[in-house]
Amino acid sequence: MKKALLLILVVFTSLSFKTTPHKFYLSVTEIEYKEEQKDLQIISKVFIDDFQKVLETRYEESITLSKDEESGPVKELIQKYLRSKLHISADGKEVKLRYLGKKYDKDQLVLFIEGENLEPFKKISITNAVLTDMFDDQKNVVNVKVKDEVKSLMLRRDADTDVLNFGS
Repeated sequence: MKKALLLILVVFTSLSFKTTPHKFYLSVTEIEYKEEQKDLQIISKVFIDDFQKVLETRYEESITLSKDEESGPVKELIQKYLRSKLHISADGKEVKLRYLGKKYDKDQLVLFIEGENLEPFKKISITNAVLTDMFDDQKNVVNVKVKDEVKSLMLRRDADTDVLNFGS
C-alpha cells in the first residue's frame, strides 16, 4: 500500500510541474529573381507569436497579430521593422525593398516583399537579421533562386549577412 501511495505521489508530483520543451527559433525566406519582370519576389515566414513579441518590444506598441482580431499599427510596424532588418544588394547596388502585405497561415505569418527594377546580377548580398534582436538562437534560412539555380544561406545573430554568386 505504501508503495502504491508513493508511486501515485511521484506521478502526481511529476505531472504537476509543467515542463516546456525548448523552442526552436527559425524563419524561412524564399527569394526568386524574375528576369522578365526585373524584380525579386520575396516570401518570408516567421512565427506569429515571436514576430508580435519583437514588434511590441522594439517599438513599445501594443498590437495583436491574428487573422481574426488584428489590432494596432501592424502594417506600419512591420514595414519599419523590415526596413531595419532585411537588406539586399545585387552586384554592389542596394535593392529597394517594398513590403506588399501578409497573410496568416496557422501559427506563421507570411510576409510578401518585392525588389523592383533589378537588372540581371551575378552577386547578391543578403542581410536578414529578423528576430535576432529578440532571440539569441534565432536562425534565418534564406533560399535564393535565379533562373534554375537555387542556393541557400543560414543567417544568425553573429553572422546576419552573406553573399551568393550566380552564373559564370
